[in-house]
Parts: sequence; structure tokens; C-alpha cells
Amino acid sequence: MQQRTVKRAAYGPWLVGLGAGLWGTESAWRIPLNELFDARVIVFWEHVFILITFLPILIPRLQEVPKIRARTWGFLLFSGFAGSAVGTIFFTLSLKYGNPTVVNVILNIQPVISTIGAFLLFGDRLARQFFFYAAVAIVAGVFVSVTNPSMIGVSFEQAGLNLGTGYALICALFWGLSTVAGRGVMMGMSLRLASSMRIVVGLACMTLILLAYGKLDGAALWPAAARAHTGKAIVLLFCLASISGGIPLLIYFQGLRLTRASTAGYFEMMQTLAAVCITWGVFHASLYPHQVIAAIVLIAAVAMVHHVQQQIENKHLSSVK
Repeated sequence: MQQRTVKRAAYGPWLVGLGAGLWGTESAWRIPLNELFDARVIVFWEHVFILITFLPILIPRLQEVPKIRARTWGFLLFSGFAGSAVGTIFFTLSLKYGNPTVVNVILNIQPVISTIGAFLLFGDRLARQFFFYAAVAIVAGVFVSVTNPSMIGVSFEQAGLNLGTGYALICALFWGLSTVAGRGVMMGMSLRLASSMRIVVGLACMTLILLAYGKLDGAALWPAAARAHTGKAIVLLFCLASISGGIPLLIYFQGLRLTRASTAGYFEMMQTLAAVCITWGVFHASLYPHQVIAAIVLIAAVAMVHHVQQQIENKHLSSVK
């Protein structure tokens, strides 16, 4: 039994890293899809494909739905709206209008946002060093975002801040808050039901968004560019929904079940590594030297935010025991 536990603990973090790394591959499909579809339509089809994949998981657990409490429904609706739908739209737009490598690095600021959100909503304790590392992460994020930092005092435009950077920051805000809401969801339902229902809510939100923008018709859902490259469009959507969507979600949560949260946080950095390898290596979205240094500082600062917060959590658990 002890040997089995050790073995499970040994490969658990690598499952987290594998799942996070596969998530990081989504730029490989999302960037070329931007040439075929509107950003909102991409996210709509992504949810359709993922939901089809998750039906075997969702259907056996539908009997649990009537038992969901109103508070849990609230967290689920916000998580599906903010994270699965709106946040993903802004991520897709940020890849379209900004430097994809910069975008993927900036998104590492999410844990800072989710930590503050958990403090405000759930009363989580903030470590004494949190504000220092959070400030370092924010400053580093600014330097990652600009191509000419010496011009920041003159104007953001001359410094190199663009629309893609703004979309990335909005995405980080929505995804960070969605993480907090996801924690509330997990308190009221099983993991597999929560994962599946988030996709259902996200698809419902995307359907309403497309309806509001007048894009819920054949011409918008499958425009001329997609019709001219139907095979390419289907393959890219399938890869986005499977390789970078449903499959990593299942791998990641299986690994998370076998891994200490303090360890998982570092293996989650594989998402950024995979994303940067693709955006820089495949799409040649390179960074200036100061951006590389700032990116390293940003990732290190966020890792320290996770580390000091985990120490607070461990002390709390020890006191409870």
C-alpha cells in the first residue's frame, strides 16, 4: 500500500504538467482559426466539440443536477460565463491583435487575481509577502507588454502597448475570477459534473452572445473563409477541443487529485512553456531581451505568490489537525 501511494504521488505532478502543457498548445490552433472565423464563433464551436466529447461523462451524472444548491448554481453560472465564454473570447482576440508570446506570458498574472478574489469572497488569508511579490509580478507584466519601455512616460502607444495586450489583461481578469468561482462550484458538486456543466453553461452563454451580435446563422457560423478550407477548419476545431481542451482537462484533474497543491502550482508553469515554444518557435512571435527578462521575473514572482500562500494554507491545516 505504501509503495502504491509513493508511486501515485510520483507520477501525479507529471500528469498536472502534461495537462497544463497540452493546454498551452491551443495557440497552435486558435491563431490559424482567427483567419477563418470570428473570435466569438471560434469559442462557440470549441464548446460544441468539447461538449460532444464530454457527453459520456455528463449523461450518467445528470441525476445529480436537482441536488445542486442555488449558491453553487451562482458560482457555476459565473464560472461558465466569465471563464469558459467571455474570458476565452478575449484570449482569442488577444492572439489576433497582439504578440501571442507576450499574451501567453501576461496570462501568468491570473494567480494574483484569483488570490485576491479568494481573499475577498472566501476570506482566505493573505501572506505577509503576498503584496510584495504581487507588485513585482504586475511591474514585470508591464515590461513584458511594452516593446519600448523608455517611452512609457510619454504615451502607452509609443511604448508599444496594443489592443492585444488590453484583451490579454481582460482575459486574465475573467479567468482569474473564474478560478475563484470554480472553487465555489467544487464545494457543491462532483468534479466530473462540474467540468461538464461548465461547458454546458459556456455553450449556452456563447449561443446568447452570438444571438445578440446577430451571428447565429449559417453565414456567420461557417463563413466563406471556412467554406473554402472546410477540412482545415474541422481539423483545427477538433484539435482545439480535444488536444487543447477536453483531454488535458481530464489529465490535469486526475493529476491534481494525486498531487499536493503546492507542487502542482509549479508544474502548471508547463502551460506557459508550451505556449511560448509554439508562439515563438512556430509563429516567430519573438520577444525583445528586456521582455525575456521581465517574463522570467513575472513567472518567478507568481511562483512565489503561490509558494507563500501555500505556506499559509499548510499552517492553517496543521492548526486544524
